Amino acid sequence: MASGSPSLLEEELSCPVCSEIFRDPVLLSCSHSFCKACLQQYWDQKGSLECPVCRRRSSKELPPRNLSLRNTCEAFLKERSQRAKAGSEVLCSLHSEKLKVFCLEDQIPICAICQISKKHENHKMRPVQEAAEEYKEKLGTALAPLQEKLEAFNAVKLICDQTAEHIKSQAQHTERQIKMEFEKLQQFLKDEEAARITTLREEEEQKSRMMKEKIEEMTEEISSLSEQIRALEQELGAEDISFLQSYKDTQNRAQCTLGDPEKVSGALVDMAKHLGNLKYRVWEKMLGTVQYTPVTLDPNTAHPELSLSEDLTSVRRSDEGQQVPDNPERFDKWWCVLGSEGFSSGRHCWDVDVGGEYWLVGVVKESVSRKGRVYVSPAGGVWSIGLYDGKYRAMTSPLTHLTVQRDLQRVRVQLDWDRGEMSFSDPSDNTPLYTFKNSFTERLFPFFRTQGTVRICPLKVSVSVK
Repeated sequence: MASGSPSLLEEELSCPVCSEIFRDPVLLSCSHSFCKACLQQYWDQKGSLECPVCRRRSSKELPPRNLSLRNTCEAFLKERSQRAKAGSEVLCSLHSEKLKVFCLEDQIPICAICQISKKHENHKMRPVQEAAEEYKEKLGTALAPLQEKLEAFNAVKLICDQTAEHIKSQAQHTERQIKMEFEKLQQFLKDEEAARITTLREEEEQKSRMMKEKIEEMTEEISSLSEQIRALEQELGAEDISFLQSYKDTQNRAQCTLGDPEKVSGALVDMAKHLGNLKYRVWEKMLGTVQYTPVTLDPNTAHPELSLSEDLTSVRRSDEGQQVPDNPERFDKWWCVLGSEGFSSGRHCWDVDVGGEYWLVGVVKESVSRKGRVYVSPAGGVWSIGLYDGKYRAMTSPLTHLTVQRDLQRVRVQLDWDRGEMSFSDPSDNTPLYTFKNSFTERLFPFFRTQGTVRICPLKVSVSVK
């Protein structure tokens, strides 16, 4: 058999219409078999039920399946497929021939017999090698952006993994801090309870001692009066002559020199003093042990080399960077951190203790870029002053030199969002330092940048009753 020619068995198992191995064969009354789909298509085109080979008319519109032929075809295809797998190259599943041509229409490699078959008639073809080179080049071009996308997804997933671990760490640390703060509050309440009970016990002891002394005094006077009465009663029972002889002395002894007994005033426990407004007084005293700061720092915005205090009121630059996620809110190039609460209306004020050779304090708009260089100027969405290159400056464009009488230890930041004013002053003598005027259009956050240490100052807490 010549190369590329079908075998005799293959010819016997091929449909006369499509020239391919039978697919779901049916048997006509004239003993000719065809693929069910091929026969139906032939009949539709002819408009009659004649046999495509002998032209004899079929007596049935639905000829029976040729199960024997179908089983033979399936066995043949299975055996041929196994032979192809066992060989060194992939062969055509229909003709067991080498796949040398690529059909551009059907996008599959085919053999020479498939190429001249009716199924691939008028289809554009390419040699397998040429088609493979062209398609590999196209796929390689399409692969590059996918690889870049994969790298991007892996990078973000890594950040997500780090963030998930950081969330656990944050939650555990925050829980410990909450417990510590409540332990302090609980200890304060326990100490306050003990102190107030001690005061109550001292009053009880003092007034009980006073009553004991009063009772002893009254007991002595009662005893003295009782003795005097008994003596007089004896005199009254004496003989008349004896009574009269001692009457003058008896009359003197009958005189009472004691004043009327006094009732004890203020002897009871002052319950109102101990219980009156108890919760309020404890709370009022508690205010003396707590602090309130108008700004709380947001650790999720802090540059990795900035270290925040446990109460989130001060920040300093550390030599070693912390292992924190590179979340979108965090500054990654400049040593910056923001306050946790933004302002979009009203007036706000806070004092900041400043230190180190370089620091900036002020406000930034919410949309300011957190990644890369931060342009510290109103044009960049930052309104601030600070110590820069050894000089006090307002961060305008160009920079504005500030005249100060002495080194600044503390700066007062005042924001009037509605009026569009951002002003700075020295709270030690209320000396104005600089005022920005701008029409604010978005939320502003307290802004801090340092290579040393800055601290938000607590406010004095007071209570007023109306």
